[in-house]
Amino acid sequence: MGRAISLSPAGAFGAALVPAFALAAFVLVDRVHDNPTLFRAFLGAALALGAWNVVLLVLSQRGGRRRTLEIALRPQHYVQACAQASVLLYWGWHWAPVYDTIPLIAGQLVFAYGFDLLLGWSRRDTHRLGFGPVPVIFSINLFLWFTDDWFHFQFLLVAIGFAAKELIRWERDGRLVHIFNPASFPLAVFALALIVTGMSDVTRAQDIAISQFYPPQMYLWIFLIALPGQYLFGVTTMTMAAVVSTYLFGLLYFAATGVYFFYDSYIPIAVFLGMHLLFTDPSTSPRTELGRIVFGVLYGLSTVVLYVVLGRVGAPTFYDKLLQVPLLNLSVILIDRAARSEVLRRFDPVALGRALAPRRRHLAYMGVWAVVFVAMSAAGGVGDRHPGQWVPFWQQACEEGRPHACGFLAAKQSGLCNMGSGWACNEAGVLQAALGGGGAVGEGRDGGRQVEALFAFQRGCELGFDPACGNYRAMLDGDRTFERAAPTVEEYPIVLRGSKGEITDRQPATLYVQACRQGWAGACGPVK
Repeated sequence: MGRAISLSPAGAFGAALVPAFALAAFVLVDRVHDNPTLFRAFLGAALALGAWNVVLLVLSQRGGRRRTLEIALRPQHYVQACAQASVLLYWGWHWAPVYDTIPLIAGQLVFAYGFDLLLGWSRRDTHRLGFGPVPVIFSINLFLWFTDDWFHFQFLLVAIGFAAKELIRWERDGRLVHIFNPASFPLAVFALALIVTGMSDVTRAQDIAISQFYPPQMYLWIFLIALPGQYLFGVTTMTMAAVVSTYLFGLLYFAATGVYFFYDSYIPIAVFLGMHLLFTDPSTSPRTELGRIVFGVLYGLSTVVLYVVLGRVGAPTFYDKLLQVPLLNLSVILIDRAARSEVLRRFDPVALGRALAPRRRHLAYMGVWAVVFVAMSAAGGVGDRHPGQWVPFWQQACEEGRPHACGFLAAKQSGLCNMGSGWACNEAGVLQAALGGGGAVGEGRDGGRQVEALFAFQRGCELGFDPACGNYRAMLDGDRTFERAAPTVEEYPIVLRGSKGEITDRQPATLYVQACRQGWAGACGPVK
């Protein structure tokens, strides 16, 4: 049992004043102090907590009410928080903006404690204090940051999450409990709002989704740090069902089309992270084992559906792992009811291990999941060496006319061009000119592609790639016979990067070995 501390109205006021003052102190942090918008966001949030506390003090004194703090340290909170913190630390080691954002994450955490405390005492005399806000804040910051100039929305996002947990409840198994995961609900709400308003550029959501793949063996890291929670809380079947269903869909899609559904992976790393540390909250998921399997399958397949829908309406696809979670939370009672029905009860895996204690059963599921993960890793389903992240695969796919391959290749080459590869600029120009047909620059339905091709050649020429200079002049003269050449070894650190972080070992021998492994023509001979 937790320790309970009884407080007078003045004592409660003093306790609730601590997070308000602590939040105000963040204006002394250089990043906050030097940005007027951040300064106002932190100071405004601190003043809001302080004003709420004053109102609560007045109401408490009028009624002579005492408040109670119950200290309760729950494993489901601190175990999850440790797993999330390890992801943040490992990710930040390979992508500096994560460490730069630590003060802002700490500020959100202070605000969350203050908001949760005041909301709890506004509705009842007892508030349970523990590590509850920590996994909520960490989870939010694993998927969505607002830029500094829009950071006030980050505090609003946190407030909505805790308000939903406190105010949106239902009766389940004889208890009144919250319906929505307090991290996933506000993430979904804000994702929808950002899609509708077209304001996703005020967040770093896309950078987050891309950079989480930068650390070496990130899939393995996530798999390992999730194991303690799976053992303690029995959520393995949810994760395994989500991963396997998405992977099997990817295999079928590749067999049918010859290209990868998510282009550079079977399961994007941010989706894989969501399958381990976002939708697996045991409090808002099914109680039955079969129900958890169904829950996982629905999450995996809904990610696929959302990816298609978002892409077709022109919305950012990185929201595909966020939008569905509240709807899945709403479905858990129906899922459990179906799992307990006469028709489906016989398929519940619990029936195979009724003689095992719950923790032993968890270990059995974890053992199965470990075997599945190792098999997927060996087959290239997860890991650092997926062929879809490398240019040669898409060059061949484009040449063979596979669905969407040329469009993706053009986008990939344009991205490499922007990173400083003259070869990629030249290749992007050749491909854009081909996709745009043979019309004059700027004329006709596909004239825009011809303009893009001209700019790509110009950029390649500026970067010192001679064929691009010749192609730029040829295109101005109306000639559509373009010159191509292989990338130089100096460009390999850019064109070999794939979806990973920056290549640090730039010795020619190492670069040629890596190019050979990726399938670059002419790279497998003697080092030049």
